[in-house]
Amino acid sequence: MVSEDVLRTHLQELRRGTVVVASLVALRRPDYGYALLQRLSDHGFPVDANTLYPLLRRLEDQGLLTSEWNTEESRPRKFYRTSDEGESMLNRLLDDLAAVQTSITGLIQGVDR
Repeated sequence: MVSEDVLRTHLQELRRGTVVVASLVALRRPDYGYALLQRLSDHGFPVDANTLYPLLRRLEDQGLLTSEWNTEESRPRKFYRTSDEGESMLNRLLDDLAAVQTSITGLIQGVDR
């Protein structure tokens, strides 16, 4: 029987790459970090804030997200949105994700190429 620690490690590895895809999808609609954390969690992508905020900064540095500060509320909030470059990257990542799923399905069903 596989230990819970081993399972947790592999699940974490599996989700690590998908959180980038999920964030780019979710941020097609502008949102701020905490709301994104909640939204991702609600859709089965539990992410720690200490993981998400550096990820958002990295995606912004790579040009895949844009951001702007909303100072109209009592607390200023930084809103993120998927950029045009991010949308292009997302489409490529989604294509690759679909190809991986097709390959896995083929292996499960015993289909040879």
